Amino acid sequence: MDPVTVQVTIGKPREEVFEYLADIANHAEFCDHYLVDWHLTREDPYGRGAGARFKVEAPMNRFPWADVTFSEVERPRLIVERGRAGKFNRIRTLGTWELEPGAGNTTRVTFSIETQPVMLSDKLAEHLGARRWFKRQNGKALNRLRLILEENRGRGERATVAAG
Repeated sequence: MDPVTVQVTIGKPREEVFEYLADIANHAEFCDHYLVDWHLTREDPYGRGAGARFKVEAPMNRFPWADVTFSEVERPRLIVERGRAGKFNRIRTLGTWELEPGAGNTTRVTFSIETQPVMLSDKLAEHLGARRWFKRQNGKALNRLRLILEENRGRGERATVAAG
């Protein structure tokens, strides 16, 4: 799937937004409307190497489990997450969080996600609406992120280590 990109401007300094996003356990708070059953893949949820496994609640998704790991973390401007999803984890994913200083004391957050489907069936599923669905869900997630950081509203549950 070609990259799906969404943006939001948050009324907080870039460093503060970065610190929140660099802790993958926080992602469950603002993505729990479509990514559920979060489990951390290691005890330390912060920085390079931090990862999580979760279910993607998408329509007609027969193989919902996915995982991501932070592969690049460049304070305070970039977080790159790589992962796998789908049947036998054969679909590679690449997510990029870019943080740019905005006017005043704001931060423009841009999130892009792209997938590399292997099988024809995976490609067909993406062409049947997955792109629009992911754009809508990620847009909602960034709006929830903004509410959490600016107003401390709309908080969900943080992810924990599985079978801790």
